[in-house]
Amino acid sequence: MAPDGSVVKVAVVGAAGKMGCESIKAITRQNDLEVVAAIDNQCVDEPMKSLVGNEGPDLSVRSKVGEALDETRPDVLLDFTHASCAPEHALSALKRKIAVVIGASGLSGADLQVVKEACAEHGTACLLVPNFALGAVLMMRFAEIAAKWLPNAEIIELHHPAKADAPSGTALHTAKVIQASRAAAPREARSIEKVEGARGAQVDSVRIHSVRLPGLLAHQEVLFGGAGETLAIRHDSMDRTSFMDGVLLACREVRSLSGLVVGLDKVMFR
Repeated sequence: MAPDGSVVKVAVVGAAGKMGCESIKAITRQNDLEVVAAIDNQCVDEPMKSLVGNEGPDLSVRSKVGEALDETRPDVLLDFTHASCAPEHALSALKRKIAVVIGASGLSGADLQVVKEACAEHGTACLLVPNFALGAVLMMRFAEIAAKWLPNAEIIELHHPAKADAPSGTALHTAKVIQASRAAAPREARSIEKVEGARGAQVDSVRIHSVRLPGLLAHQEVLFGGAGETLAIRHDSMDRTSFMDGVLLACREVRSLSGLVVGLDKVMFR
C-alpha cells in the first residue's frame, strides 16, 4: 500500500497488449493495488473483462492518455507501449505529478534526457525497466560481478519475432554494467568477417548477438571467457507471468524514488 495505507491506483497504457493484459490481471489480484484506467489505441471501448477474463476490472479501454489521467487521477502510470510514444506518455503523467513506470524498450538518449528533465521539473519519479523478471535482474547483477574478474564477454539475446527492437533493452543494459564493472575493455583478437555482422553488434566494447525466432519469448545468455575456462550466465522467461512480480514491485516502489531511475535493480538492491 501507499505510505498512508491507501491503495496505489495504476493506469495502464498498452492495456490491450499481451504485457498490458497480464499486468492488469496481476494488479487486480492485489489488495494494495488497483487498476483505475486501461488505455490503448486498440480495442477502444471494449470491456477489459473480455480481454483478460472475469477477474479483470470493470473498465473499458480508453484511447486518450491525458483525458484518462485527469478523470481517474492515478498514482502511477504503467506504460507498455513503444519507444515512439512512451516518452510522450511519461511527460503527460509527470506534469500531473503522476509517477511513471516504463516497460517499453528502445528509448533514445535524447528521450531519456527529456524525461529526466521533466522528473526534475515536476519533482516526480520515473522508473525505466529493461526487464521486469526478477531472475533477469539477478542475471545482470551476476554478470556485473563476473565482469570484474572475467572481462572478456559476449551476450546472446533471444526473443520472439514480434519484438520490435534489437538488441533488446536487457542486452544493452547488461553491456553497460559489464563495461562499468571491468577495469578496462579487453583487446579483441582481430578477425575477418566474411559476412558483415557475423560477429554481432558492439556495444560498450561488448559483442551482442540478437536472435528472433518463433517459439521464443525472452532469453539471454552472457558468456565469459578466461584462461582455460568459460562461464555462462543464462536467464529464460518461458511465460509473461515471469515478469509480474517485477511489475508489481515497480508499481509499489516507484513513488519512493527520485528522478529518472533505470533498472529494477535500483529497487531490489537498495
